[in-house]
Amino acid sequence: MVARATASQFNSGHFDIIRIPYINSVDQIEETVREAAKHSCVICHTLVSPDLRAALLEQAQRYDVAAIDIMGPMLNAVQEISGLIPRLTPGLIHKLDQEYFKRVEAVEFAVKYDDGKNPWGLLKADVVIVGVSRTSKTPLSMYLAHKKIKVANVPMVPEVPPPQELFQVPPQRIVGLVINSQKLNEIRCERLKTMGLAPNATYANMDRIIEELEYAKAIMRKLNCLVIDVSNRAIEETANKILEIVQRNNKQ
Repeated sequence: MVARATASQFNSGHFDIIRIPYINSVDQIEETVREAAKHSCVICHTLVSPDLRAALLEQAQRYDVAAIDIMGPMLNAVQEISGLIPRLTPGLIHKLDQEYFKRVEAVEFAVKYDDGKNPWGLLKADVVIVGVSRTSKTPLSMYLAHKKIKVANVPMVPEVPPPQELFQVPPQRIVGLVINSQKLNEIRCERLKTMGLAPNATYANMDRIIEELEYAKAIMRKLNCLVIDVSNRAIEETANKILEIVQRNNKQ
């Protein structure tokens, strides 16, 4: 970006910018500088290794090539004001980029396969969450997505049979959520209020809630999956429990 910004300031000429990534040896540096000397180049570098930076400076002086150190002064300045020692490990920014894109991919996955929208995603998920409405399936999915976990969730509704794909997912990758019926009644009544609906709707009817919970538990028994009672659990607490399951699965 520095090289492009610099080139843009010179309207009269055309400049080629050649990127040479993953420099990790003195031999690569010597070869690069020797080639640069043949074509009247300026070298702009972001080497973090002190040994490689010193080698580049030495070779640049030897071949009379201008070399601009971008990272060195920045590292020195931050070290001076912070008192911290830089790790001086090449490629860390690429690792950070990869972590970022994994997180984005997991969030997109959670949105795409939220609330049983598309059963095809169940077999691709790291974890499939099942439960009745208002057991925090979606918030959990998004929380875990920010931990780079791909989560799909399926609502349990007596009138809607679960997708067949759900029964093809290995039991250890499925988590069922249950909740105390009274607690669920309170949550659903509050939800109806926020939507401007009467709290005595079927959605919050106690008999209906008990029916849904019994139905969901029966499905979970068929799935032979882990069941977590979320009645008095924070989302973070449930998520940590699921993360433990994912880590255990990854080791198997």
